[in-house]
Amino acid sequence: MTVVIGFEGSANKIGVGIIRDGEVLSNPRRTYITPPGQGFLPGETAKHHRGVILTVLQEALDEAGLKPADVDCVAYTKGPGMGAPLVTVAVVARTVAQLWGKPLLGVNHCIGHIEMGRLITNAHNPTVLYVSGGNTQVIAYSERRYRIFGETIDIAVGNCLDRFARVIKISNDPSPGYNIEQMAKKGTKYIELPYTVKGMDVSFSGILSYIEDAAHKMLSTGQCTPEDLCFSLQETLFAMLVEITERAMAHCGSQEVMIVGGVGCNLRLQEMMAVMCKERGARIFATDERFCIDNGAMIAQAGWEMFRSGHVTELSDSWITQRYRTDEVEVTWRD
Repeated sequence: MTVVIGFEGSANKIGVGIIRDGEVLSNPRRTYITPPGQGFLPGETAKHHRGVILTVLQEALDEAGLKPADVDCVAYTKGPGMGAPLVTVAVVARTVAQLWGKPLLGVNHCIGHIEMGRLITNAHNPTVLYVSGGNTQVIAYSERRYRIFGETIDIAVGNCLDRFARVIKISNDPSPGYNIEQMAKKGTKYIELPYTVKGMDVSFSGILSYIEDAAHKMLSTGQCTPEDLCFSLQETLFAMLVEITERAMAHCGSQEVMIVGGVGCNLRLQEMMAVMCKERGARIFATDERFCIDNGAMIAQAGWEMFRSGHVTELSDSWITQRYRTDEVEVTWRD
């Protein structure tokens, strides 16, 4: 049996997870939450992670009922992500690997999401929609790579939602995206927004600029409610994502869609994707907030796959890469 511990801290979540041959033994995490109207800065986020990471590590070991000697490999998020938080986690992972005398493994954050999704949902070979605060990509596996078929050309969908939440002072607890989702359920009026799909790619910055401007004008004059704006933004963004996902499915001849990443928890996105899948006779796979939001177990699971197929990161190569593309990794553990 192979046991891998994974450290994740690429954004405002810090998590440590332990996987043993496909079984999640533990997966504690903490979230750095800022006041309404504010985002999270790299330095402050890293400071938060430094303050709690050893506590979370001990929680993971206690919950799994394991000792350091039981662990076979230490995996950590190499990138992509915010520089300072990534460095914090990499330093701890390097230190732990040396103290415990275990091999070290740098993992691509995006592939962590995909491998966790495959483990939890049992999807066979899905077209993947990866949507989070920092990434928006449509991905499919082919010839030892996770190929990117389409992506955002500017900001990620989660970033778009988060920044809109700041405009109308929505709480960041537990997350701005979750609170937008709850408010959108009460929206009744659809405000037309720019719809920007460019081939297989999407653009969100123009929509954000438009709704930021519209929000001040329309709310001050009573033309709509904050709930209407949340509803309209979600419907527009998610329609764009469903469109490019369906196009990738058609190109690949795929009959499965898997949604991963923090925005993948959104039930309205899952619902819209399910409608498209039903029309195509396809299946949809998604996970709940335990596994779609950044967590240590997803890094452990990708690390488990990589370690079993012969990957190890030498200490001299154990840096971080803020811009680490999904398709840069050779996927040696799949057929």
